[in-house]
Amino acid sequence: MMRRVWLGVFASLLFLLQPTLSSAASLVAQVSLSGQTMTVIHNGRVIHNWRVSTARRGKVTPTGSWTAKWLSRNHRSSRYNNAPMPYSIFYNGHYAVHGTDQVGRLGTPASAGCIRLHPENAARLYRLAQQVGLRNMRVVVRR
Repeated sequence: MMRRVWLGVFASLLFLLQPTLSSAASLVAQVSLSGQTMTVIHNGRVIHNWRVSTARRGKVTPTGSWTAKWLSRNHRSSRYNNAPMPYSIFYNGHYAVHGTDQVGRLGTPASAGCIRLHPENAARLYRLAQQVGLRNMRVVVRR
């Protein structure tokens, strides 16, 4: 029984420390699918905790860890009726962290797979990504 407790504690610590240990990224956007939250870590310090919306039923937000790939300030979706995606940070193909006008749905799964933020929070993260450079930003998505 005690061994299970220690294994649980160890696994929890690895989960919390993994994004920092796995890369030298100075900016980490760590997303919890189960909690529908994002923790922003800058230079090893938690600086923001925000509600997000990830994939609704029938859609997928992939789990894993990626370096940010490209930015688009006023992006519009080519897949979903030209939907606005302000302050987009693309990290895995067509998946991005971006602002949404559906702020009332933050904290619940509601997207087609992207990670949605309040537009003000998306703008903050976008500016941070510009400051540190894309190769120094990681997006980490966990269950």
